[in-house]
Amino acid sequence: MDKKQTIHFGAGPAKLPQSVLFQAQKELLDYNGSGISVLEMSHRSSDFTKIMNTTENLLRELLSIPDNYKVLFLQGGGTGQFSAVPLNLIGIKEDRCADYLVTGTWSSNAAKEAEKYGKVNVVHPKLDTYTKIPDPSSWSLTPGSSYVYYCCNETVHGVEYNFTPETHGAVLVSDMSSNFLSRPVDVSKFGLIFAGAQKNVGCAGVAVVIVREDLIGHALTECPIVLNYQVQAQNNSLYNTPACFSIYIMSLVLEWIKNNGGVDGMETLNKKKSSMIYDIINSSNHFYTCPVDVACRSRMNVPFRVGKKQGDETLEKDFLDGASKLGMISLKGHRYTHTHTQSGFVACYVTISGDVLENPSAVRNRICNKGFV
Repeated sequence: MDKKQTIHFGAGPAKLPQSVLFQAQKELLDYNGSGISVLEMSHRSSDFTKIMNTTENLLRELLSIPDNYKVLFLQGGGTGQFSAVPLNLIGIKEDRCADYLVTGTWSSNAAKEAEKYGKVNVVHPKLDTYTKIPDPSSWSLTPGSSYVYYCCNETVHGVEYNFTPETHGAVLVSDMSSNFLSRPVDVSKFGLIFAGAQKNVGCAGVAVVIVREDLIGHALTECPIVLNYQVQAQNNSLYNTPACFSIYIMSLVLEWIKNNGGVDGMETLNKKKSSMIYDIINSSNHFYTCPVDVACRSRMNVPFRVGKKQGDETLEKDFLDGASKLGMISLKGHRYTHTHTQSGFVACYVTISGDVLENPSAVRNRICNKGFV
């Protein structure tokens, strides 16, 4: 690997396809002959209207989104939706109660935020560590709950659902930020899906909300107007100035996904990428270890320890330093990851190509050969 080549494995903002960056660079000063940049463009101009329409149409095509769902492009990221979801949906039923599956940092944060607006029921026994998904037989759903919420892929802890939870008719809500468009999804099984763009479909600044039309119009009185789904839907996500450049970048990434096999192609590629990393871990004679139960290991985010199960601080530091010298950055685990901040972490997002991910397979040997470990 060329030492001058920097390979970014961050959890988000994540790597973008090189062709997307080149296209954005080409159009930065003069978009489509307009004489101005998208960064300067009015959100109510005909050029930006075309960008918005293209972005929505690509999303609808890639996910086969039914006609009775609205697609919104909002600000505040996934964290903003931790508030927006209960503010818009918890009042659907009189009891103002919602069920939450808490299997990692982000679903835990979402549940805590929802407690401000109604009663939250964690439907399964509390987990000591975020390394597994409780068996559905242990779940206790609340009759009459407004919705059931889960995070489809827990970015920090590397836990991913390989099934769609059965809610027995209750509205299902999913945070898909870190596995959005990585595999086919039957949107009709969900009342609402949201995803921050910066992991799989673009840069930071915009969150996608896909919401069934009958769930719009139930916002609590205290819901801020910019988070009100009905207001945003009635104004085509233009009630306030949207993140125009972020939406433009998303349109380029969605076009790239379409041209590279669509969602089915991304699923095949992501299985290949994650298998490559797990094979390295499993064949390392415990030099690398992954704490996550095999049944729910993420295809998108792979946390690991270096040296032993609990990690060896010296080896983990040397691993990260050595990887950095090889041009591989953002391999350090999230500050919330399992037991220690020095743990390693590989993001296998949609926009990270398979050939790039072959490089971690050589890291240990390269570092050993250079005397770092």
